[in-house]
Amino acid sequence: MEIYSEFEITQLLMAVKGTNIETLIHFAVTTGLRQSELLGLQWSDINWDRKTIFIKRQLMRKFKKPDYFVSPKTRSGKRTISLGENTIQKLQEHYRIQLIHKKKIDTRWQENNLIFPSAVGTPMSQRNLYKKFKAVIHQAGMRNIRFHDLRHTAASLMLNHGIPVLIVAKRLGHSKVSVTLDTYGHLLPGMEQETTNFIDGLITPIEVKLHTISTRTP
Repeated sequence: MEIYSEFEITQLLMAVKGTNIETLIHFAVTTGLRQSELLGLQWSDINWDRKTIFIKRQLMRKFKKPDYFVSPKTRSGKRTISLGENTIQKLQEHYRIQLIHKKKIDTRWQENNLIFPSAVGTPMSQRNLYKKFKAVIHQAGMRNIRFHDLRHTAASLMLNHGIPVLIVAKRLGHSKVSVTLDTYGHLLPGMEQETTNFIDGLITPIEVKLHTISTRTP
């Protein structure tokens, strides 16, 4: 498991700016979705008013038309997660760019309603995404990590900023909190001292001077 620091995440987001995987990488870092889940997302999964997205399918590893997708392996894999305002704006801009591209290539476009498709609308293969990702981080001179490590990076960001483990587990689609703890428990000791200081300050008694109320009649 390799995890990018917050500084490296900023570097990565700058490196992908203007590329055709900019929104995909942003989405991966902010949601922690699996690669197969990202590549299976459709525009109809987004609730623009509530700013949420419903994960209900994932791209098969070795797909052949028309069998592209499968359902998540567990019940917890089907989940609704909230999206930040910045992510919503990026998706809207991504949609606008996609519409322009569709008109440009005209009949070559194969509509599958995918948010992150290939250049012709079909599902993007994991291999092609891998190549694009590696090319970006290599060109930027960044530390070499796997695409899947962006999921670990997202989890570390949430845990390091005090997001409850239960919420992190739900967002990642883990069936049990114990799975999250087994995978990322090593990140929690770093938060122990901060927690200890907070609790210590919370229960430290404050000396209060009590004023005696006279019961004598004036």
